[in-house]
Amino acid sequence: MIIKLMKVLDDISKDADKCKMRQIILLAIDGILCALSFVITLALLGFDVSRFSLIPIIIYVAINETFLLLFRCYDSLWKCGGEREVASIFVACFCAVLPSAAIIALTHSKLNLAFYVVNVLMIIVAMVSVRVVYRTMRRLLMYMQVNQNAPSSSRVLIVGAGKAGNMILRELFENPELKKLPVAVVDDDIHKIGKSVFGVPVLGTTEDISTIVERENIDEIIICIANINAKRKREIIDICKNTRAKLKTIPGIYEIIDGKVNVTKIRDVQIEDLLGREPVKINLSEMDDIINNKIVMVTGGGGSIGSELCRQIAKYNPRQLIIVDIYENNAYDIQQELIRHYQEELNLKVLIASVRDEDKMNTIFENYRPEIVFHAAAHKHVPLMEDSPCEAIKNNVFGTLNVAKLSNKYKVEKFVLISTDKAVNPTNIMGATKRCCEMIIQSLNKTSDTEFVAVRFGNVLGSNGSVVPLFKKQIAEGGPVTVTHEEVTRFFMTIPEAVSLVLQASAMAKGGEIFVLDMGEPVKIIDLARNLIKLSGYEPNVDINIKVTGLRPGEKLYEEVLMDEEGLTRTSNDQIRIGKPIKIDEVEFKRELNILKRVAENNQDEKVDIIMKSIVPTYVRREEVVV
Repeated sequence: MIIKLMKVLDDISKDADKCKMRQIILLAIDGILCALSFVITLALLGFDVSRFSLIPIIIYVAINETFLLLFRCYDSLWKCGGEREVASIFVACFCAVLPSAAIIALTHSKLNLAFYVVNVLMIIVAMVSVRVVYRTMRRLLMYMQVNQNAPSSSRVLIVGAGKAGNMILRELFENPELKKLPVAVVDDDIHKIGKSVFGVPVLGTTEDISTIVERENIDEIIICIANINAKRKREIIDICKNTRAKLKTIPGIYEIIDGKVNVTKIRDVQIEDLLGREPVKINLSEMDDIINNKIVMVTGGGGSIGSELCRQIAKYNPRQLIIVDIYENNAYDIQQELIRHYQEELNLKVLIASVRDEDKMNTIFENYRPEIVFHAAAHKHVPLMEDSPCEAIKNNVFGTLNVAKLSNKYKVEKFVLISTDKAVNPTNIMGATKRCCEMIIQSLNKTSDTEFVAVRFGNVLGSNGSVVPLFKKQIAEGGPVTVTHEEVTRFFMTIPEAVSLVLQASAMAKGGEIFVLDMGEPVKIIDLARNLIKLSGYEPNVDINIKVTGLRPGEKLYEEVLMDEEGLTRTSNDQIRIGKPIKIDEVEFKRELNILKRVAENNQDEKVDIIMKSIVPTYVRREEVVV
């Protein structure tokens, strides 16, 4: 009966304002308890209850309820609460004694000290008991509902018996509609084995996962360790991948701290979880010093990297954020996202313009006077640029030159170029143009007050045109998943990591540097494909085929992040290195740029390779690539 009543109360609260409804109900219950305790105490101490009017009782109830509200005893209701809530009730009730005694005395009611001592203890015990009983019954109800749904629920194995695991188990029991039945827990702390968490037994360590999954008929594994390092998480995922169970995880500690999600948000294991590399650590105070109250411009601000740059820059209170992009749809999307998130707190300006248009860009610089420029605008798709080399040159090389020269002209403090590992010993025109861009900013830095730097990193997971979205689309269509070569390897990083590096570089910059991220071990693309198929719940080459299509024009088997002649210098961040600037013949470089410009303007694609080879000696022409 009690359980049914609780269920009714919960159902009522779902249709109303939960907080207010629960406050009203508990307030009413506490009022009744105060009144009853008053009468019972009178009877216990031998007072003649019939001689007392209702006025002292009403006064007593009102004062106690007031103090309970003042001490916020109704902010933690029903499912939460503990020692702090009990302490709040205790203090509130004792504080109510003195004003209650004073006011009741004015009504000529003679109550002694013993009455107030006994009564306040009775009230505290009654209020705490009601809450404990309710929560016990509520938990019992949740267990019953979970068990009722057991035949149609997924059988879940929880990895981690710590605080995060406790929170996830509580969430699963409190939300039976999820239809997830916790069956077992594993934890590498051997002292926890044989014990239970919320009634769920700890059956072993992570090494026992495969056995437990088979024995307990587990459908789903949830990794519940928020502060786990990336390498260990990858090891656990590798163990779990060999089972038939579906794999999920909670967010990492950096996602939680960043405020993106909370620890109880379960998500599918993502491909970045398999990289096994610690996230880039950012000095937040340095970022604040660099960006706070500054006018910041992001070119290509609607792209994958550019939009994430805008998101992270907005956190550090720029005086104005200027987004420049030629694609209005991309620009509109990030504009609306930032408006929704920051509303009037962010001074945002979104401009549609091409970095190739020198006059337009000059007008923008003249009107807005940016102090920091992040240059992310570029053509980046290797096969497409192989077929349109002049377009790559116009946009990447001379778009960069335009923005860099204007940054110098209008005395921008910092100019940060978004570069790529494809700029190292390039075998394609896209990589060659990005290397040329690095040379441009290093050349300008020698004579400019602006600090020109470049940030070089590998492939970005989830960016437009990257391999992961392609693989996901192919898997959704039933396959095959296409890989160009079985031995192709690439360095990978997440979009937030890439942007964190860019921001950290801007803080470290003194001018002329090429910042390089320690990206860990390269990943085989075919292994990436297999893992993504497994994470999607399929078996590679059984449910979803993998097809090798052959290398594309200009494509390498592997990418480098540093040229042989550059060398590395350490920074204050162990994950970031600085490439030593390469000597450039300034006169010859300018002459060759002029030739390249004429070739591009005349759309002489056939001459591009020759000129680029002259400008970038490490560039190997397409027809010379030997695999």
